[in-house]
Amino acid sequence: MKRTKTSKAWMREHVTDAYVQQAKAQGYRSRAAFKLAEIDERDRLLRAGMVVVDLGAAPGSWSQVAVQRIGAKGRVFALDLLPIEPIPGVEFLQGDFTDDGIAERFEAGLEGAAVDLVLSDMAPNMSGVPTVDQARSIHLCELALDFAARHLKPGGNFLVKVFQGEGFDELRRAMQEVFRVVQVRKPKASRDRSAEVYLLGQGLK
Repeated sequence: MKRTKTSKAWMREHVTDAYVQQAKAQGYRSRAAFKLAEIDERDRLLRAGMVVVDLGAAPGSWSQVAVQRIGAKGRVFALDLLPIEPIPGVEFLQGDFTDDGIAERFEAGLEGAAVDLVLSDMAPNMSGVPTVDQARSIHLCELALDFAARHLKPGGNFLVKVFQGEGFDELRRAMQEVFRVVQVRKPKASRDRSAEVYLLGQGLK
C-alpha cells in the first residue's frame, strides 16, 4: 500500500521524536512510558508494595514503569484486547474489557486483592467519525471508573486517559462524586496537538 503524505509525515515525526528515541534507549516499549512517569513524579502515585491495575496495557510500557516503581513485593494486573509480550511481575489477561465475561475473569484474577491504583490508557479502535470515536472513548472511561470505584481500597487513586470533547465534563463530574480530588494532567510526552489529557482521581471516598 502506498503511503500518503500524512503517514510519511507521521513516520518522520515518530522516528525523530525524542521520547521515542529515549524509550528505545531505556528499554520501554513505547513513548507512553514517559507520560505515566511524569505524572507519577508529580503526584507520587506509585509506591513500593502497591497493587496496580493497568487497563488498556498494550504494548506494556505503563506496566513496565509500574513494576519498576512498586518493586518485587507489589503486583501489577494488566488487561488488553491485544497481546503483550510477557513482563516479569505483570499478570496479564488478553481480552475485551467491554465484554462482561472477560471483565469478570479479570476481576476474579485479582483474588480479592485491595487495589491501590487503577490506570487506564484505553482507547477505542478509531472509526474516523469524531462523534462516534468520542462516545466510544468516554464509554471506556466510564467502564474504567466503575471498575475503580468497586475495586480500589479507600483512599485509592485512578488515572484515566480521556479526549477533550463531548462527555468530558460529565466524566469529570462523575469522578468528583467518587474521589476527594480530581485534577487534569497533560504530560509533556503527550503531543500538544492531541486532544488527550489525563484525569486523576485521588482519594477514593
